[in-house]
Amino acid sequence: MARSGLLGYVLIAVGALLLFVPGLGAVHLFDWDEINFAEIAREMLVTGDWLQPQIDHRPFHEKPPLFMWMQAICMSVFGIGEFAARVPNAIAGLFTLLALYRIGSNLRDGTFGMLWVLAYVGSLLPHLYFRSGIIDPWFNLFIFLGLHHLIEASARDALARHGWLSGFYLGLAVLTKGPVGLLIPGLVVLAYTAFNGFRIPIGWLTIGRTAAGIAFVVGSWLVVDVVRHGPVFIEDFFWRQVAMLTTEDAGHGGFFGYHFVVLLVGCFPASLFAIRQLLRPERESARLNDHRRWMVLLFWVVLILFSIVRTKIVHYSSLAYFPLTYLAALTLESIWKRGSTAGTWTRIGIGVVGGILALVFTLLPVIGNNLYIIRPLFAQDAFALGNLDAEVTWSGSEALAGLWLGLTVASALFWLDGKDRRWGILTLFGGMALFIPLALMLTINKIEGYSQRAAIDFFKERQGERCYVITMGYKSYAHLFYTRKPPVEDPRAYDEEWLLHGSIDRPVYVVSKITSVEEVKRIGTLQVLGTKNGFVFWQRPVPR
Repeated sequence: MARSGLLGYVLIAVGALLLFVPGLGAVHLFDWDEINFAEIAREMLVTGDWLQPQIDHRPFHEKPPLFMWMQAICMSVFGIGEFAARVPNAIAGLFTLLALYRIGSNLRDGTFGMLWVLAYVGSLLPHLYFRSGIIDPWFNLFIFLGLHHLIEASARDALARHGWLSGFYLGLAVLTKGPVGLLIPGLVVLAYTAFNGFRIPIGWLTIGRTAAGIAFVVGSWLVVDVVRHGPVFIEDFFWRQVAMLTTEDAGHGGFFGYHFVVLLVGCFPASLFAIRQLLRPERESARLNDHRRWMVLLFWVVLILFSIVRTKIVHYSSLAYFPLTYLAALTLESIWKRGSTAGTWTRIGIGVVGGILALVFTLLPVIGNNLYIIRPLFAQDAFALGNLDAEVTWSGSEALAGLWLGLTVASALFWLDGKDRRWGILTLFGGMALFIPLALMLTINKIEGYSQRAAIDFFKERQGERCYVITMGYKSYAHLFYTRKPPVEDPRAYDEEWLLHGSIDRPVYVVSKITSVEEVKRIGTLQVLGTKNGFVFWQRPVPR
């Protein structure tokens, strides 16, 4: 490895750790996904059963266990908490950036590899997800690496190892989130085959190696699970995936163009540079043109697939971050090496989107100290109005994130419109990479203070108390994780009717939203303990 290449890896590794690790445990985990996965990992440690995922100490058939294994390992090292639940994705961020640099350098050169890294880490959601506790960063990385080796295997002089490596990574993707880890790369290969005159780009021997690799990785867990528990996981998991494809999860619907908007705004500013490559691609060598085709097809497959799926969740389209930032890096390379202009519409987009974001973050403390400004927007939502009653202190320093972003955007536009446009690229994406952790450090605790902290604090107060805790009127996993719920001794504890009307042996606590008060009152056995920030806390004492 050349000395300059080694230096690139070192700089990326140090930068990734500095950007992704500090402050990971500074705020509570958020419902649903973050707490859901963290609770499964916690229960693995509590029960000692790492083979079958459990939630509320009952089998969980919606996800395979690989990501929760990572979290459980981290919890065994760092203790049960927010930091341990999120650190696997910080590691995923490190490996993702290193992989982009390596692939980009091998495909083109080190400059392109570094620009690809910069485009990824300097865009909003791609960066933000590495500071979360959700599955998708690892899932996306495994799919992308599996597809990358399939692309490499399509070359005439391809080495046999690409087929095995593709199977290995795609098998890990399946162990992370299920068969969709095969569906997406399969659709991409089918699309490429159609564009290639229906000639299969990958040899049958390579396909066989890939299939064998997938079977070995997935079978290493699934066969053992089937032997121990039967085909229950496979059956329930299948029907759950069908339901997600054909119906809307409560609170997770959306219009057809939902993910178009998510990628345009959520991947700012890389998305604005990628548009140019989608509309006016540059002609290059056959190999580079072919690779670009693969990336474009990956982008459209992800975008169209999850636009069709009825359930709309932001991170469903997150695999598109890889091809989108790749296309953005192509535009950045053209500016960096050939002195191309960013384009008028690109600069306008940077100014508009960046300016709006900067204004919002700058005004957050003003709004926070004058909530009457936004209360009319939530006039029809009693729970949201209750959230706004939270005692959250805004000092004014929170505006620094918005001011930093405004300075970043203004400086970048100045450089991009001048002669040395390289400074514009470095300023825009480097400034964004620093803006994201700065904004989180200054504002995320404030936002969490409005949204869920009252309930989380109530759950934490129940830790160690011999009691039952449930929620009514809304779905949550927070009461499981933050009460540190022990294994269930009495199966009647799962029976809501018994908890509310039966001969209980310990007090029952119920948390509801203010919008469900009348419904809960009709139960007749619960006493109100208090109301805070849109949540209502109830208790059913042990009958005398």
